[in-house]
Amino acid sequence: MIEIHAGPAAEPATPSGAGPSWALAMWRGFRNRCPHCGEGRLFGRFLKVRETCEACGIELHHHRADDLPPYLVIFVVGHLAGIGILETEMRLDVPLWFQMTFWPGLALIASLALLQPTKGAVVGLQYALGMHGFSAIRRAQARPVDNPAQDNPAQDETETRDGRTDGRSIGS
Repeated sequence: MIEIHAGPAAEPATPSGAGPSWALAMWRGFRNRCPHCGEGRLFGRFLKVRETCEACGIELHHHRADDLPPYLVIFVVGHLAGIGILETEMRLDVPLWFQMTFWPGLALIASLALLQPTKGAVVGLQYALGMHGFSAIRRAQARPVDNPAQDNPAQDETETRDGRTDGRSIGS
């Protein structure tokens, strides 16, 4: 089923206790928002991710989005600039000085404009997939608080082959 959401701020709801989908977490990161809550700002400076979210308090310092965002930006901007250069050269008669000043300037501006949103999307993807230190955060969100058996797995009963519990604790 296809869902249509009105406006850029509309986001699909996620079940309580479950984190956002990878697409939603990436979209939130792309918009400079916390991948968990979508409210707090992701960056403190241009490319410096905050230690924690100012809205929900989730730790963001676990990310390892160091090299992938520049590679993605270079890939996209390089292809767009290359196509633009070729199309301009084939269809229009513009002087060489224009080509040599316009395209590098456009590539620089586009790279700077896309670098922070791309890094935010990569941080959101790492959060949604539970990569690096985000895996412990995702496990803590998924675990129900009011189930003491999950807090101490040694007290769980073991299951026999036919599905019945035998009353023994795990490890005994």
